[in-house]
This record gives sequence, structure tokens and C-alpha cells, in this order.
Amino acid sequence: MSALSVDPLWPRAGDWPPPSSHADAVILGVPAHETSLSPTGASETPAAVRAALRRFSPTVLGPPPVDLNHVLRIADAGDVADPDGLEGEARVRTAVSQLDAARLVIALGGDNSATYAVAQGRGARGLITLDAHFDLRDGASNGSPVRRLIADGLDPRRIVQIGIADFANSAAYARRADDAGITVIAIDEVRRRGIDDVVAEALRIAGGDRQGAATGGIHLDIDVDVCDRSVAPGCPASVPGGLAAWELRALVRGLSRDPGVTSADIVEVDATADAADGRTVRLAALCVLELLAGLAERP
Repeated sequence: MSALSVDPLWPRAGDWPPPSSHADAVILGVPAHETSLSPTGASETPAAVRAALRRFSPTVLGPPPVDLNHVLRIADAGDVADPDGLEGEARVRTAVSQLDAARLVIALGGDNSATYAVAQGRGARGLITLDAHFDLRDGASNGSPVRRLIADGLDPRRIVQIGIADFANSAAYARRADDAGITVIAIDEVRRRGIDDVVAEALRIAGGDRQGAATGGIHLDIDVDVCDRSVAPGCPASVPGGLAAWELRALVRGLSRDPGVTSADIVEVDATADAADGRTVRLAALCVLELLAGLAERP
């Protein structure tokens, strides 16, 4: 990789300091990978995303243009060591709970099993997933975090799953979602209704109010395999016909504008299986910036 250019008038994202009590947003690596249903090198992804962030500017063009590094206090808490298994999940919950002063905690996975402990560590009362899959499998794996959260007490009526795809799930798990009372907005419905409408409904339901404004405590699970395989080849389960990169980015920013969203994870990217141009990791890094942009745009 060639060295990045240096220009004092073109600052780069990333390289944020350790957290303090005054941080608005904190990045935390959660390199979970041992229970993945498919072989994965997702444990390498947090470092890869941090490196990819350096390729981007922290500037939202507006108008007026806004440098996120100037309007937000952003910190990086490093990685949770050995986050897999019961003891690893306990470490994740502890690490996340210690960041309670931050308005937004952003976890860099790792596989989707990270969602379980991150959401619990943040005390989430609602859940929105951007995912092609239900993640309602039995057992403990990257295919089960939603079921495990429900089993531990999360109200399924406050779960919204956006981007669920045909031919990527079984009828049994679709029935399980319906029986539980989960709100499912399949990928075709996202495109038919439009992003703004879907975002508004998801925030109302996950926030605990199906009629009015969201009330808070929402965890946002960004499983990048919701995207089309052409833009996310580094996701083992991505399929042709998934969301475009711009659709994922718009959903992430729209959802993160709401003060009710207090934590998010970016998961299921295998940096070791990405295309030569690093497009999947770069998309994950852009999701970090979209989360921060949404935070900066909150009322």
C-alpha cells in the first residue's frame, strides 16, 4: 500500500485518542469470530477499519461544511481482548458499560455474535438490525444474537429487522420472527417505501412507541452482508441483490440522527476475504463516519 499524502488542509479521519469522561462517541473493537457459522477472519477487521478510516476526511459537506473532529469529541477505546465465549462476552459487557458517559458507542466487529454482548452492555431496550438474516438460530453463534437477546428479556415488539432477504433465510425462522412479534421490513419493502419512511417507523417501534416519537435505548446492528455482494465481497453471507452502498449509508445516517440510538455495531466483514481494493472494509469505515455524522446532526 502506498503512503497516504500529507496535506494540512485535508485532515484525515481516525487516530482518535483514548476516551475521557467528555467523549461524545467512542469506538470499541470487538473482534469476535470463534462461533461463526462460516470460516472467517473477522478478528482482523477492527484494525483494518481503523486503517481504512485514514483514507477518508472527517468532513460532511453540508452546506455549510462540518469537520466532525471539530464538532464532536471522538475517542477510541481499543479492542476487547478475546471477546468470544461466556467469559469474553462478560468482558465486552463490562467494556461497553464503562463507556456510559458517551452519547454513542460504536463497536467494530468481528462477526455478528458481538451484537449480543454489546447491546446488553449498553442496556439496550430496543434493537434495529440492518441485515439480510433474522439471526434467530438456536445455540450461540453469529446466527443467534437476536434470539439470545430475546431469551434474556429484550421485548421482541421493540425489534425491527430491515433488509431481510429472500433466499437467505428459512421459513421456520421467518415464522419464529412473526410469532415473536418482530417487525420485519424486507429489502423489497425498503425500496418500495423509501428510506425516510422506513427509518421513521423503525425508530418509533424500537424506541417503544408505535404511535409517537422514539424514547431511547436503541442498539443499531449494522450487518454489512445486507449489501449487494458486488459492494460487500468481504462478507461471507452477502448475496447479489442486496442493498447498494448508498442505501446502507443513508439508513445508517438516518437512524443515527435520533438521540434514542445509543450504541451500534458494524459486523460480519472479513477483512482477510475482501476484494483487492478493500471495498468492504472501506464501506464499514464509511458506516463509522455516517454514524458520527448522524450524531453531529442530532437536535
